[in-house]
Amino acid sequence: MQTAKLARIPSMRERVDDTLSAHRNELVSLLSRYVEQGKGILQPHHLIDELDKIVGDDEANLTLINGPFGEVLKSAQEAIVLPPFVAMAIRPRPGVWEYVRVNVYELSVEQLSVAEYLRFKEELVDGQSNDQYVLELDFEPFNATFPRPSRTSSIGNGVQFLNRHLSSIMFRNRDCFEPLLDFLRAHKHKGHVLMLNDRIYSMPRLQSALTKAEGYLAKLSADTPYSEFEHDFQVMGFERGWGDTAGRVLEMMHLLLDILQAPDPTSLETFLSRIPMVFNVVILSVHGYFGQAKVLGLPDTGGQIVYILDQVRALENEILMRHKQQGLDVTPRILVVTRLIPDAKGTSCNQRLERISGTQHAHILRVPFRTDKGILRKWISRFDVWPYLEKFTEDAASEIAAELQGVPELIIGNYSDGNLVASLLAHKMGVTQCTIAHALEKNKIS
Repeated sequence: MQTAKLARIPSMRERVDDTLSAHRNELVSLLSRYVEQGKGILQPHHLIDELDKIVGDDEANLTLINGPFGEVLKSAQEAIVLPPFVAMAIRPRPGVWEYVRVNVYELSVEQLSVAEYLRFKEELVDGQSNDQYVLELDFEPFNATFPRPSRTSSIGNGVQFLNRHLSSIMFRNRDCFEPLLDFLRAHKHKGHVLMLNDRIYSMPRLQSALTKAEGYLAKLSADTPYSEFEHDFQVMGFERGWGDTAGRVLEMMHLLLDILQAPDPTSLETFLSRIPMVFNVVILSVHGYFGQAKVLGLPDTGGQIVYILDQVRALENEILMRHKQQGLDVTPRILVVTRLIPDAKGTSCNQRLERISGTQHAHILRVPFRTDKGILRKWISRFDVWPYLEKFTEDAASEIAAELQGVPELIIGNYSDGNLVASLLAHKMGVTQCTIAHALEKNKIS
């Protein structure tokens, strides 16, 4: 029986070298087509299109596209053409990048470092430079103490990664529980204390109170409403936010006891996710005619309107369900902030405040674009809104504060213009921002 052997995966430079040896004429023909287009940046679809043009029914060319170089092109994110050179940025798998440069005239291949590739790319604009004193900015100190995932499997799982990191710190250093205690004691909503009151002022006191509460709850039916034991819990040091029934409160307290005893990422994530945190949400969608009727098909107005309105309805239902399960009797608010257009073309886009149908507590809040000459009355393209966004942010901040009688806990931005406003608002108000990029607004054919 043969024993399986681990083979070394060839680098991208080696794959290009091997292809030059096996399919020199075909590869030279392809690279020459890139060079003939002159200096510039080629996107992935440009690279593949040129390959398809030379393939046809020729068997040798079919071997080229199905061989190692075909894999190189399929993984290429861009190519920089500066005749006689073609340099490629290749991403063979998530989190892994390689850079190669081919001299089409000499048929030589070299591996580039990140710095070398970027320097070569800059030559598209600056030309060749022999300046030995190039300005370099080192941002590494800002990340020196921040955990960074090193495995590709961590991509898209940032919250789990951070929870593993945080729980490991808690396991090694018991003093790290103090910030959690401080947060639970300080947590409030509109002046109402949540989670813990002043009777619990230290970690030993918290553990003692949790143990006492655990014994108290064990004697109650799981569906006993929180209101029936609320007073006794206040005496122990607990406030609303743990759950609406004895069963949910006990489950929440078991999670915290487990974390205090032996922190693990799953318990930590579950516990933190159940703490009441979000009461008011602001969603930004700046461009187009944002309304509920007679708007689809108008300029810059399409599926994003339907998407955001559906998102609002689902978000309100989720918040209401969580508040009920957390034992809270509070009214959430969701505001979709967009532009007010006085010349509204028969739509509701000239109304300041509009209730969103199918919701109880969600509204569209419209704020006009202003200039030194007054309010901008007509629609303008999403490509022309940028000069108005900073003033729009200031006006929107005042309108949001007036509607909510405070600040939101979460701001969600949509598209690049909405995310710019969301970022400015989040910084101004000191709250969390969520970015929805919508496919990064790339050309859909690229």
